[in-house]
Amino acid sequence: MNKLTFTILFLALALSGLLKAQKLPLPARSSDAISGSTFKYQIETLSVENREKQIYRQILNGNVPNFLRELSPISFSRGLKDSTYIVTYFVLPDYLAIGSDTDFFLTPMTPILAQRIAKAIGFTLPTKQMVDQIWSNASLKLPPSPIPPSPQMTTIPVMWEHNILLKRQRKKALDQAPMGVLVAGHKKDVIISNKIYKNSSSPVVIYGWHYQNGTPIQPVYAGHSETYADYSHGIRLVQDSALINNKVQLITTVLQDVDRYSLFSDEGVMEKPSYPLHEDR
Repeated sequence: MNKLTFTILFLALALSGLLKAQKLPLPARSSDAISGSTFKYQIETLSVENREKQIYRQILNGNVPNFLRELSPISFSRGLKDSTYIVTYFVLPDYLAIGSDTDFFLTPMTPILAQRIAKAIGFTLPTKQMVDQIWSNASLKLPPSPIPPSPQMTTIPVMWEHNILLKRQRKKALDQAPMGVLVAGHKKDVIISNKIYKNSSSPVVIYGWHYQNGTPIQPVYAGHSETYADYSHGIRLVQDSALINNKVQLITTVLQDVDRYSLFSDEGVMEKPSYPLHEDR
């Protein structure tokens, strides 16, 4: 399919209403919801387990910025065997955050919590292939801002320090890319992968943090446990319902399909396209 044909088909779908804006399915942010900085102080001394209970509660109660609520579409066409697939899926325009539009915290979390949140709202985590695609489609590609590694990189103060660095970067680009446009390059992604199930312990699998030339700092890596999260990790939720050839289908189902998995992943069929939750064991 040439570019012109794809464009015509894409516009036809858009005009049919099938590509209308998708929203993050969370309650409206309450007028008395706490800010990102207040939340940071509340969880600073908590254990990881208690911290993540608070993160889950804030997000499911709708304490996320308005700029995250309208999802960004990623569209492409691909030929597989004798079929052509026209695909659109929807992603958060930035990494998951707690707080308001002006005072938010891009909150790293373990894959266990990220999977719980995704499951609760009908979303999934991205694959490596999707992370590359999201970066390529981003209106704003921020350069990575690493903090020197240390034992403190898993603590809230360092996570907040990185949050401040990213907000400064983002502020400089507001004229060309207002809040709510698709932005990438500023975090490593927590991804789903077959590497989650390569051994008896389920690791967190991370990938990305692209340089401006498109090369990722972090190749696919599965060396940390499922209870690990550091300042560089970001949670980019993806709506599980995607539009494939004019029909709504689940990304997680397609990933398990031997004929179509490569629409979303370059590592083979993904029999378990999610992290194991404790209730699943």
